[in-house]
Amino acid sequence: MKVVVLDRDGVINVWRPEGVATPEQWEALPGSLEAIVRLNQAGYRVVVATNQSGIARGLFDLGALHAVHQALHSALDALGGRVDAILYCPHRDGDECDCRKPKPGLLQGVARRLGTELIGVPVVGDALRDMQAAMAVGASPYLVRTGKGDRTLEENPGLAPQVTVCDDLAAVVDLLLATPDN
Repeated sequence: MKVVVLDRDGVINVWRPEGVATPEQWEALPGSLEAIVRLNQAGYRVVVATNQSGIARGLFDLGALHAVHQALHSALDALGGRVDAILYCPHRDGDECDCRKPKPGLLQGVARRLGTELIGVPVVGDALRDMQAAMAVGASPYLVRTGKGDRTLEENPGLAPQVTVCDDLAAVVDLLLATPDN
């Protein structure tokens, strides 16, 4: 089974410092939805794994989060694409949970849901915590420069040898689809 795990904000849609609390605030990054469609067409199962501390901080509730995710599903559906699952951590940094990236719990949940190992599975994110979670489960970390990606690279100059860096999700998909084993 071919699987790709994507962070949401900064990878699929525009990252906002205050979070994305409504469908009206959700805005796809250029080329990101088309990249997901290409993954679907190549036989990949696409799963989103996202930290959503806005819930714990009282910025939005589960209904609002689901409405934002419905906007993502609808936009993809209009292009003939899909994500197979969206897993999220509703906690904030100081909470005692194992699902908030950089901890591996959210990605372990992806593995359980799909009934597969994540060894070598591409995990795409824009933050150090995404890369750390990917490495913790043996996945292959891909850092995009969109969202917080450029800042992540500036603040972590030694990160690049451990991860594959691409301009955006479309560039990650180009690389994955050009690799014969994928």
